[in-house]
Parts: sequence; C-alpha cells; structure tokens
Amino acid sequence: MTVVPLPPQRLQKVLAGLGLGSRRTIEEWIRAGRVQVNGELADLGLRVGPADRIMVDGRPVAQPAMGSASSSLSAVAVLGYHKPLGEVTTRSDPQGRPTVFDRLPAPPAGRWIVVGRLDVNTAGLLLFTNDGELAQKLTHPSFEIKKIYEVTLDRPVAKKDLEAVLAGVTLEDGFVA
Repeated sequence: MTVVPLPPQRLQKVLAGLGLGSRRTIEEWIRAGRVQVNGELADLGLRVGPADRIMVDGRPVAQPAMGSASSSLSAVAVLGYHKPLGEVTTRSDPQGRPTVFDRLPAPPAGRWIVVGRLDVNTAGLLLFTNDGELAQKLTHPSFEIKKIYEVTLDRPVAKKDLEAVLAGVTLEDGFVA
C-alpha cells in the first residue's frame, strides 16, 4: 500500500475539523495571537500539513498522520439529543439559562458541534458531532441536505393560515415555499 500525503490545508479548517471550534472562532484565535505553528505566530490563510507543530494557547494540538482533518479524530461521534423546552442551543447563555451542552456526555475526541438549532420554546431532536466537516455538510445549504420538520401545535390552525404557509413565506434570508 502506498500512502500519498494530502496537500497542506488551511489552519482554521484543520483545527475546526478536529472539533476545536468553528472556523470563524478559530480565525478570531489566530487574529488574537493564540495559535502558533512551528513556534511562530500563525497568520490567517496559513496552510499546514501533518508534520507541522500546532499549538493553541501554549498547548500542542494532535495532528493527523494522514487523511483529512475530519478523519484525524481518534473517534468520530454523532449524538442524538432530545432538547427539552427551556434549554438554549448555545454553549453559554448571558441570561444564565440551561444550555443543550450542559447535559451532554464528553465526546470521545474534540468537542461537540451542534447540527442545527431549536428555539428555547421548542422541544425536539438535535444532532451533535465532533466532526466539523460532517457538521458543515449537514447544515450548509450548498450541500442540499433535505430536512423534514414535524410540528405539533397546541391549537388548531385556521384554514387561511395553513394556506398562507403552504403558499410560502418570506423570511430574513428570502422566500421559502
């Protein structure tokens, strides 16, 4: 078997794939000088390979020997969680409300990334993964992953309201039919 090394990848993509944070969060860390590669402060857009030594906040980050950033996790995990009413879908809440992350078990590697969102007044299934690339593929519209939502209401829906929803609604990001 011949192992062909992958070309270097952007630092923020590698770290996000390891489950350390979102690409945007990691970009903020790089700008703040919290990330070093081979003993030097990292710059945005820096490309790294498996041989590069990466440190975040002075702590080494395990690099994959081969494969993509997402396959570098020692154990890729997906978790289904039934979010109850009253929990928020965020890591920390300035209002002190409980978050979905408060009751999750520790991931086998990296950190949990929520796939999607539910409102604080909504209960239902949420998916979590420690694989940033998988989360991106499940959530980004460009991958066209079909999502089906089932809703239970606390009262009947008026016929005119149902017809209006079925005809389509305008949201912040455009019209949805």
